[in-house]
Amino acid sequence: MAFLILVIGDLHIPDRALDIPAKFKKLLAPGKISQTLCLGNLTDKSTYDYLRSISPDLKIVKGRMDVEATSLPLTQVVTHGGLRIGFLEGFTLVSSEPDLLLAEANKLDVDVLCYGGTHRFECFEYMDKFFVSPGTATGAFSTDWVAENDEVVPSFVLMDVQGISLTLYVYQLRKDDKGAENVAVEKVTYTKPVEPTAGS
Repeated sequence: MAFLILVIGDLHIPDRALDIPAKFKKLLAPGKISQTLCLGNLTDKSTYDYLRSISPDLKIVKGRMDVEATSLPLTQVVTHGGLRIGFLEGFTLVSSEPDLLLAEANKLDVDVLCYGGTHRFECFEYMDKFFVSPGTATGAFSTDWVAENDEVVPSFVLMDVQGISLTLYVYQLRKDDKGAENVAVEKVTYTKPVEPTAGS
């Protein structure tokens, strides 16, 4: 059975952005998403309530701007099907270099590691593990890790987990030549390698 997970982060409402874009909110209808993983920087209660309305199963980790949320963990791990998925905001990492992310994934003993703090979408497979940064859902500016002249593209991801495989749907709010915003969707797949059984 499929299990749909929303991975969202770096919202920074209201200090760096006013709201999640309306075109994203249209896609995030309650009742379709099984669980939400929020990678920190969820800095206002109304956005928290909104995320809870999408899926009551909301898991959050502490971001560097979540100064008042002292009880939030820095990392969390969830298991769906045959996949262990870890997530963190990323401010505890020195950088998002693949070897540092791999060390964190090994420490948490996860197959998939979701990390925030970069304010840009990226995903890659490395040493049989899968790494995902969902970017910033609001397009909030970043103070580091992103070059100053880089345009921040609002984005979030949905993970459809089935057994030891997941399909990642990446939603990005891109501007066309005329400046109109449209949601672009990409699909990336990952399957956890199966260790050979004895005698095979």
